[in-house]
This record gives sequence, C-alpha cells and structure tokens, in this order.
Amino acid sequence: MTLQLTVPNMACSACANNITNALKAVDANANIQADPKTKLVSIETQASETAIKEALAAAGYPAA
Repeated sequence: MTLQLTVPNMACSACANNITNALKAVDANANIQADPKTKLVSIETQASETAIKEALAAAGYPAA
C-alpha cells in the first residue's frame, strides 16, 4: 500500500530523517520518501495508515 501524507512540521532534511526513522520503527521494510520542500511524505508499507499516522504524531510530525 502506498500512502501520500502532508506533514506541515517538516522543515528540513533532519526532520525528514526523523520521520523516516519513526516510520522504519513501524515497518522496517517500508520505502519512504520525505521531501521537506513540498512537505510530502510518500510511504510504501505493509503497515496500516493508522499505525503510520500514530508513529508520525508520536515523533512530533502529525500528518495534516
């Protein structure tokens, strides 16, 4: 399943790395593209959308 989420708090590449690490904790095999310029996170994962959104919120980057 591929998800596209907007993360307004993502401001820089360090934020993108934090988001990637938080999502890898939920699904180690996930393919994650986080772009601070567009604030879009594209995730190819087997985890549920709810689990992904909860991981983002817990990391301090709630999806819009």
